[in-house]
Amino acid sequence: LLACAATLQLGCLLEAELARQGLSDVYLKIEEPLIRVLAKMEKDGVKMDLDSLRSFAAGLREEVQQREEKIRAMAGNPNLNISSPKQIAALLYDELQLLQRKKKGNDSTDEETLLSIEDRHPIVREILEFRAAKKLLSTYIEPFPGYISRSDGKIHTCFNQALTATGRLSSSNPNLQNIPIRSERGKEIRKAFVPSREGGVIMSADYSQIELRIMAHLSQDRHLIEAFNSGLDVHKATAAKIFGIDSSEVSAEQRRIAKTANFGIMYGISAFGLSQRLSCSRAEAKQIIDDYFESFPAIRSFIEDTLTAARENGYVETIFGRRRFVPDVNSRNGTVRALAERNAVNAPIQGTSADIIKMAMAGVDRRLSEAGLKSRMVLQIHDELLFDALEEEIDTLKAIVVEEMENVVRLSVPLTVECDYGKNWLEAH
Repeated sequence: LLACAATLQLGCLLEAELARQGLSDVYLKIEEPLIRVLAKMEKDGVKMDLDSLRSFAAGLREEVQQREEKIRAMAGNPNLNISSPKQIAALLYDELQLLQRKKKGNDSTDEETLLSIEDRHPIVREILEFRAAKKLLSTYIEPFPGYISRSDGKIHTCFNQALTATGRLSSSNPNLQNIPIRSERGKEIRKAFVPSREGGVIMSADYSQIELRIMAHLSQDRHLIEAFNSGLDVHKATAAKIFGIDSSEVSAEQRRIAKTANFGIMYGISAFGLSQRLSCSRAEAKQIIDDYFESFPAIRSFIEDTLTAARENGYVETIFGRRRFVPDVNSRNGTVRALAERNAVNAPIQGTSADIIKMAMAGVDRRLSEAGLKSRMVLQIHDELLFDALEEEIDTLKAIVVEEMENVVRLSVPLTVECDYGKNWLEAH
């Protein structure tokens, strides 16, 4: 009874504090409706094809072994421990002299360092591929079978609703939101996510460039807004502005540069960071950033205004009023301050995206119940929703999901959703 009374008292205190900070709507309209939705998703789980996982694991083990042998042969050292950062550092810094030792020590062999010297020796790419395959195997593929329930053959991940600073959901036991699906190997993991019923399919619904669209809305940049409202290729339109050419003249390389800049600017990328991603000099990267802000002055103003508000208030807000506190934005330590500034700029964008998909999930769940559909929402992967669906319901399901996701909020630019389905998660893309 004491515990119940204490919980009630605490609830009253927290309710008053939410109201005092103007956060009642964030809780009542976004977070509270999602609690039951996530509980259902955790209970339903997602079906895994164990044979597919085992087959993929066997292939990865073979690849790891082959790359290990190849790297040792290239290094001329049959006893080289490729998993040892110390031995890899000795190889790259001393034997091959691809990098220079630092006076203070701490000679890194991390991914960013290796990518910066990838073109100097073929062994570097082999080391990167070895690490990627081994990490995929040890972090994801091998642990997954241990999480599969014997009673229903499903993984019942835990969705953490109030863990991240931005408002994004996270996933644990296991983490199904962090599978490295950008690589071809990572994509193969999605083959193992399958429907749980006969006549079933997996349907994916994914917001298209939602964070860029939110940045266009928040900054009110007329060029980005026009590009999205006209249905243009926004990266090509950005490249045309940066390079001062017609969009029809934009090359694939120029579009790649613009795409990298578009997403990098949202995360407060530095000239050094951009130079690493584009494999260009720091001076060239700085010029690209300068040209970007000259072409999109409203985005520069948005960033400056956001940082000013962060310094004055100690926090930034999403469109819906969710706050992220950034006390270090006024730190005297330049490194600490720079990180806080990047978080301050990105939080209103990423946090708004998180709020939008949370509200969409509640709307989708309600509509599925009202329609009496047997199809179920089983995963959320940041900007994507995954459904364990019946093929006979797919047209109705798709119509409901797209309508709810695209109309959950009205911005200066349209929200668009890409939706497809297949025999597994990979085929749904």
